[in-house]
Amino acid sequence: MKVFLLVVCLGGLLAVVMFGVLTGWDPSAMSVHGWIALTLGTVLSLAVGGGLMALVFYSARKGYDDRIEIDHDPH
Repeated sequence: MKVFLLVVCLGGLLAVVMFGVLTGWDPSAMSVHGWIALTLGTVLSLAVGGGLMALVFYSARKGYDDRIEIDHDPH
């Protein structure tokens, strides 16, 4: 599994570098405000995703996701 993740990460990095080389991508074309917005958006998105996953694990461990059995008395 570690090898797979390493290969995926390195492959993604290689794809980004090759895209930059082939298209002549210039990272200085984005202003400082753009980099700040990109960083804040990434960090906040990861924080929201992490928080939601924490809530999922919390509710699963506390039993909030268990099936409720309702016995219907026919009388």
